[in-house]
Amino acid sequence: MTCPTCNTPAKKFGKDRNGIQRFRCRTCKKTFLGPYKRPLDDMRLPIEKAVSVIQHLVEGCSIRTTERITGVEKRTILSLLALVGCRSEQFMAQRIQNLQVKEVSCDEIWGYVGMKARTKARKAISSKQLGDAWCFIGMERHTKLILAWHLGQRNREDTIAFTEKLAHATEGNFQITTDAFPPYKDAIIHSLGAQHVDFAQVIKIYRSNPDSETRYSPSVCIGCKKTTTFGNPDLSKATTSHIERQNLTVRMGMRRMTRLTNAFSKKWINLKHAYALQFAYYNFCRVHQTLRVTPAMQSGITDHVWTISELIQATH
Repeated sequence: MTCPTCNTPAKKFGKDRNGIQRFRCRTCKKTFLGPYKRPLDDMRLPIEKAVSVIQHLVEGCSIRTTERITGVEKRTILSLLALVGCRSEQFMAQRIQNLQVKEVSCDEIWGYVGMKARTKARKAISSKQLGDAWCFIGMERHTKLILAWHLGQRNREDTIAFTEKLAHATEGNFQITTDAFPPYKDAIIHSLGAQHVDFAQVIKIYRSNPDSETRYSPSVCIGCKKTTTFGNPDLSKATTSHIERQNLTVRMGMRRMTRLTNAFSKKWINLKHAYALQFAYYNFCRVHQTLRVTPAMQSGITDHVWTISELIQATH
């Protein structure tokens, strides 16, 4: 090693409390640490503890439950979630792009931050970081790979932001299926182009139920019809069942999305980080029961099942 102060040779001089090699300059006698990689940046949490915390979070444990089980303080857990969540979002955008796909299904899953929209309106709160939070999800039907996601409101602007991410993740011609949400039509034309996709929509018909029967569950679906929006889609393959099953996976794997509890997100950014971690874990670490491999393996993005430690360090 060369001393960074006087550029003369240095010799080994023991290790610090974290086991990192120290050096001492033969000339100026100053000590310094050798080059090393810190998988968690400035966090002093051991990587084994970090893996345990992430494992509990992706298996549906709340922040407080994870704190009790692992012994890691709540604020440290939230800092780790922010770090790994931010990295996971960037990692997904880098690894999942320009993929050849056949059939893509899209849907939105509802959640909320801090309070529901009705409470927000009653309290006359105007902050966009509170209230309803819709996550748009795009999934390849055959590989079960989450291609793109976007957290926002259920409106035209956020729908376009989602389809822009979907366009970044895919290339070539493919069939896309959504529900009857109207902004999808303009958003898909804007981002993907009518000449590149065959677009079908599944319109569900619900029975009108009394309020007492629909407070905690949706109305009963009594039928659906499939329509061709543009292109030449195969309506026999037009379905949103797979992406709706993915919504259940989200609610089972993310404690923040479990209904009728007090584990909901209190901050918008924490919910976004939790989604990023959930989808990265689902794509690369979790073996799909039907596929018997991970979605990333089925898509040819990777050749093995990733561990939590690999995911944390790959996003570094």
